[in-house]
Amino acid sequence: MADTVLYEVSDGLATITINRPEAMNAMNIETKVAFREAAQAAAADDSVRAVLLTASGDRAFCVGQDLKEHIGGLMAARESGSGGGVMSTVQEHYNPIVRALTGAAKPVVAAVNGVAAGAGFGFALAADYRIVADTAAFNTSFAGVALTADSGISWTLPRVVGPSRAADLLLFPRSITAQEAYELGIANRIVPSADLAAEAVKVARGLAEGPTLAYAALKESLAFGLTHSLEETLEKEDELQTRAGSSEDHVIAVQAFVNKEKPKYLGR
Repeated sequence: MADTVLYEVSDGLATITINRPEAMNAMNIETKVAFREAAQAAAADDSVRAVLLTASGDRAFCVGQDLKEHIGGLMAARESGSGGGVMSTVQEHYNPIVRALTGAAKPVVAAVNGVAAGAGFGFALAADYRIVADTAAFNTSFAGVALTADSGISWTLPRVVGPSRAADLLLFPRSITAQEAYELGIANRIVPSADLAAEAVKVARGLAEGPTLAYAALKESLAFGLTHSLEETLEKEDELQTRAGSSEDHVIAVQAFVNKEKPKYLGR
């Protein structure tokens, strides 16, 4: 895995760090490939019980596509007459990354340390919980470079802020402060910039020590309920509750409650 993305697993917590601070953590091809590999590895590893997505530096979480690299690809495509082939990065990189984060059977926490724009905004929204530095900002950016939405943002953003606000943010890209992001529901928690790293690790590690199967079921249930009827969702809840109720962690939790003890979950 390239050093533009760092990947570490410790005590059930996988930490994925986008590591191009000199380029505001923009996504060049090397970074996109490494990010895809890290996200897929974290999702597939049963020993990983939570994922922390973060970035190096204090200016940016990720500003999306590396446009300096991108313009070279566009010019080469025009000269060769290959048309839109340069945009295959959505299918090859962005889509697999978002699928891995949203589909992981474990909670994903994004620690947004700075600007999250374009695909970077999309990656943050693909997480289940977003802890945001008070100096951070968000921007959809796509229309500003004559592009439509990608990185799942046309699915995630309206579900977070509502269709009307999503249309406004996509049609008229602008910088959204951390406070406005909180008010819109984009940020789950705002912390001082200096405290972000420690607070994010604390939250993510707490989730890694929690009832993993229950978290996975909650994640699946929420996604299902957004696109199905009440009756279908009730059936899904029954299915998932039966599964969660059969877990060792459920027995541990109930025994701990009865004994007035703190449960020590096994993640199974």
